[in-house]
Amino acid sequence: MNILTILLFLLNPLTQDDVQERRSLFDGESLKGWEVIDAIGHGSVSVDNESIILEKGEEITGVKWTGDIPKMDYEVQLEAKRIDGSDFFCGLTFPVEESFLTLVLGGWGGSVTGLSCIESYDAAENETYGIWDFKQNTWYSVRLSVTKEKIEAWIDNNKIVDFVQGKSNLSLRWEVDISKPFGITTYKTTGAIRNITLTNKKR
Repeated sequence: MNILTILLFLLNPLTQDDVQERRSLFDGESLKGWEVIDAIGHGSVSVDNESIILEKGEEITGVKWTGDIPKMDYEVQLEAKRIDGSDFFCGLTFPVEESFLTLVLGGWGGSVTGLSCIESYDAAENETYGIWDFKQNTWYSVRLSVTKEKIEAWIDNNKIVDFVQGKSNLSLRWEVDISKPFGITTYKTTGAIRNITLTNKKR
């Protein structure tokens, strides 16, 4: 192993046998591969300092990926920060087989984390509900893992979601439905996103 491979191995819980393909979804220079979500009253979207800047809108501002995305057995990593506002600065919408969920960071007043929606209950009301003291203008490392067994999420290597897959009904809040199949949104908040990668997992 070279030094880079060793570092990636240490930072990522997957073994080399588990990793099939890791790819970057953001080149740090443009919105290539991304589409600005046409939400009513959305804020502007730009690229600055190797980050996607999602400006505060009337409600939702966001982007969605226009390329292929797996429906199961994958992991997403990114960094996100809240620049201005007091609601979620990273709503990561993603597929789970034929359904979709959103990983919410900083909702409902700025601190709620969790998955929306499970059995029609959003992140503030279901078993994945959590609280995190998010600081303004602070980068947070985010990791999401989707497998047939579990949906898991971490902030700075601290697990915040450990949801066991079963027969639960999974759905999206109407505000972020336009961000599927894979998108990142903010709500009445300016946020920044960078270093977005996706890893397919072997099965």
